[in-house]
Amino acid sequence: MSDLYWLTDEQMAKLSPFFPKSHGKPRVDDRRVLSGIRRIQAVVATVPKWRL
Repeated sequence: MSDLYWLTDEQMAKLSPFFPKSHGKPRVDDRRVLSGIRRIQAVVATVPKWRL
């Protein structure tokens, strides 16, 4: 898990108002979801444009 892009507590606090509220179902870990999104963005950014 060392290649994940974890946000700091301060960054998460700034983003938390934009997360949807839970409606009966337990929410997944928002930090983990954002880390996955950042990881995909980093991988896509390294792929040559002609390969996309």
